[in-house]
Amino acid sequence: MTILDRIIDQKKTELPQLLSTKPMFLSIDKARPSLYETLMSANSLQVISEMKRASPSKGDIATEVDPVEQALQYEEAGAACISVLTERAFFKGSYADLNAVANAVNIPVLCKDFIIHEVQIDYAKAAGASVVLLIVAALTDVQLKSLHAYATEKQLEVLVEVHDAEELKRALAIGANIIGVNNRNLKTFDVSLSATLEIAQLLPPSPIAFISESGISGPEDAQFVANAGAKGILVGEALMRSGNVKKSLKALQIDITAKVGENR
Repeated sequence: MTILDRIIDQKKTELPQLLSTKPMFLSIDKARPSLYETLMSANSLQVISEMKRASPSKGDIATEVDPVEQALQYEEAGAACISVLTERAFFKGSYADLNAVANAVNIPVLCKDFIIHEVQIDYAKAAGASVVLLIVAALTDVQLKSLHAYATEKQLEVLVEVHDAEELKRALAIGANIIGVNNRNLKTFDVSLSATLEIAQLLPPSPIAFISESGISGPEDAQFVANAGAKGILVGEALMRSGNVKKSLKALQIDITAKVGENR
């Protein structure tokens, strides 16, 4: 059984409780910028900064962090979006973290979880998310299409995550316009930035906002994925461990104007 299998099995055990209760959050209704438009119009590599307490591969990262303080640092430093882990068992996240961050910032907020049911999208929306993540490897074609449509109907943007050519085909088949490649294989948790290059070469000439996720620790990594055609990057651990969030984030905002004509 892979780590992804274990996480999905855990998600299934949590569904009954979510389905039996109504999401109750004190959420401030905000008109946030579109993540897609932000990515497509930018002249620099955009950073989706993650609020991440722990992970299966790295263990505890910052379990006692104040999510609001971390998010405000990200926003002030120029993040395009803030990703908040809501997966509890393996990443020590929560919808409470998501809600607190969403109420504190004015930029897009991504609910980062392993979504397998509409109720998780309901909770994300109620907590204040403007973007949700769908992981192709965790879903059947029917689930992927249905959940993508459901989130869109809820006026949420959707980041569709892939890892290989076959998953990219499945993402394109549902009309995904924000596609992220996870450089970390969710079955083995091995990391390679070459995944970004491989997927970038397979993207069609349509206006897709392409994001590179995981394994990006500094400017050299950012430059590599920018050269491959990424419009944005999702960075968690490197920023959570940084002693200077503003300096670290700014260093990742690589100029991509030279590649504007080439980017998809």
